[in-house]
Amino acid sequence: MYEYNNNNELKVDVFVKNSSGGEYASKLNGFFIINNKSFRFSAMAFGRIGGHNINLKLSNLSINKLKKMEVDPEKLQLTIQRKLIEGDITLLNDGKLYD
Repeated sequence: MYEYNNNNELKVDVFVKNSSGGEYASKLNGFFIINNKSFRFSAMAFGRIGGHNINLKLSNLSINKLKKMEVDPEKLQLTIQRKLIEGDITLLNDGKLYD
């Protein structure tokens, strides 16, 4: 039903629309696409002391929609967090791909 990568993670594309912050933390807003459906997220990215870390937030509505699609929201969130930390994302500039 859903496509998985070599690490047994759901295939998901992550897009960051904007970010703001400083030296130690940044706020990110964006969306991800899974099974041709788009879902918004917000996140706080922390870095430096203790390594990189992402606090990802999905709305209850998104979580419920994912569950109805038989997608494990917790596993998906871990995949998105990893992608954000590793930079496996697409940056957008005013809704367009960032060149």
